[in-house]
Amino acid sequence: MKRNYKFIISYDGTRFYGWERQPNKEMTIQGKIESVLTRMTNSENEPVNLIGAGRTDAGVHARATCANAFLDTDLTEEEIKNYMNKYLPEDISVNEVKACSDRFHARYNALGKTYRYTCWCGNSKPVFDRKYVTILDSKPDVEKMRKAAEFLVGTHDFKSFCGNSKMKKSTVRCVDTINIEESGNYIRIYFHGNGFLQNMVRILTGTLLEVGYGSIPVDSVKEILSACDRQKAGPTAPPQGLCMMKVDY
Repeated sequence: MKRNYKFIISYDGTRFYGWERQPNKEMTIQGKIESVLTRMTNSENEPVNLIGAGRTDAGVHARATCANAFLDTDLTEEEIKNYMNKYLPEDISVNEVKACSDRFHARYNALGKTYRYTCWCGNSKPVFDRKYVTILDSKPDVEKMRKAAEFLVGTHDFKSFCGNSKMKKSTVRCVDTINIEESGNYIRIYFHGNGFLQNMVRILTGTLLEVGYGSIPVDSVKEILSACDRQKAGPTAPPQGLCMMKVDY
């Protein structure tokens, strides 16, 4: 009899085409995990379907994302975790496995998500962090970025910050906090909200950096938001600086 299991997962997205399973592309997070679970349960005739809390882009990382799947297995939670970690590649880790209610859905039940975008600006090179930061040519004005971020906090139509031009569903989202922290050569931007559109965090970051460099005036962020036009916002920041930190339930 199948039971629903909840997984807490970390991964280095550097060499993957993102979370979502894709035709003719073996290197996806969802695809790799589904393959291992299908083999574990001997269910090749009915492959396991893994439901993720969010669909990260190619090259984006996760420290603690969540997923769930229905499995027909006699293995304990610890045995499932051990099996998965034994056969998954070294850049995917299953940190927790828990049996849960059949009604639990990793995406639909999520109340909020925290993303972190990390930048580096300095005269040296972040050799050991190079896969997880975006290297800036010069230091932006962080105070300007913070002032601009204030206009983005709240419930708004974020169509200007959506990478999917064919999006037919609502582009209204609530971003309740944007915190920008400096520590040495690092600038870390934390975003928390009830959900994010395709490329949204990276476009928000790219826009805030343009404000920090003076290419976009602080007050113009209000106009960009109300324009509902992707062409008005800043560039999409590179993927490697982005990491999904936590999902709230």
